[in-house]
Amino acid sequence: MRSLYGKVFVKSLLSEKKAFTLAEVLVTLGIIGVVSAMTVPTLMQNHQRKTYVTQLHKVYNELSQALLKYQNDKNAVNLKEAGLTSNTALDNFISEYFNVVQTCDAVSECFADEYKDMSGAVYNIMQTDLKSFVLASGAAIRPNYALSGDKLVNVMVDTNGKSGPNIHGRDLFFMFIYNNGMIDDRGTSAPLTEDQRDSSYNSRCAAQSDIGGCFGKILNDNWEMNY
Repeated sequence: MRSLYGKVFVKSLLSEKKAFTLAEVLVTLGIIGVVSAMTVPTLMQNHQRKTYVTQLHKVYNELSQALLKYQNDKNAVNLKEAGLTSNTALDNFISEYFNVVQTCDAVSECFADEYKDMSGAVYNIMQTDLKSFVLASGAAIRPNYALSGDKLVNVMVDTNGKSGPNIHGRDLFFMFIYNNGMIDDRGTSAPLTEDQRDSSYNSRCAAQSDIGGCFGKILNDNWEMNY
């Protein structure tokens, strides 16, 4: 009798357990779908921005190390004394101190045919009559010797070459090399202050009105793309 009573009691408990209804399952899946639709694009954007910055940082490190080695090899106190005084000298420096996989006489051979700014408009502020290079990392660089005070060179960088998104401030940047061997944003001497970089960002990168500003903002934000 006790055994039979126990079986009846257990059966009664089991019969009281209810499964989820189809409506409840559909509501749950709907909530999951809404949350995913809201969060996945943001996660993807953050991942893409980190990828762009990682690629930019790699080019920055390669360029910094090459400039230091170049100056040491020439036993010079600055880059001009080392001989970095023309586009020809600059091209020779790139060829000798970098692992170059392609040299281009026209920018269009190493860079994408078209770039846009962050608003989606076609970005036209690019010199195209200078020699360009594709590095082993996949980055494309176009150095230009443009002496202005202590600023010697501006370097156009596409961190992933012709691959997208080809947007100024995302995978297209401008770095500036100074006579003391430092790499910074656009200014008269390096290092720039945080205020100078922010000012350059607001007047150039954010406004998409001129080259420069994006790289300095990333430096200010400790290698994060927060814009």
